[in-house]
Amino acid sequence: MRYSKQRELILNTVLQSRVHPTADYVYNCLKTDYPELSLGTVYRNLNFLAKHNMLKKICVPNGSDRFDGTLTEHYHLICIKCGCVSDIDLPEVSLIEDKIRLKTGFTVTNTNFAFEGLCKACSEKNMNDD
Repeated sequence: MRYSKQRELILNTVLQSRVHPTADYVYNCLKTDYPELSLGTVYRNLNFLAKHNMLKKICVPNGSDRFDGTLTEHYHLICIKCGCVSDIDLPEVSLIEDKIRLKTGFTVTNTNFAFEGLCKACSEKNMNDD
């Protein structure tokens, strides 16, 4: 993989973020200091980094893809109202993978779970709107 200063800046922006940023978010973080950077360059590099397992790409239904710098096994909660994405650690999933292997002989090498619903803030707002 060829070195690229722009790619390094984009990767570091995601790694330093805890909000699972979109390409637009990354672009807006960098455009003031790097006005020559284009949104297309950000999109291409984020997808490149995800393809090469340097970031995780989170596909959000009816929303913009998000990117995650945490590569250890974990899962995501996606709010269907505000679109926020947060991490959740579920070690119990490895038990499911063991059951799959025992029952079918299939070895799971990667899982990509995302749970959709309402975050705490949107759930509370929903209750107050009723």
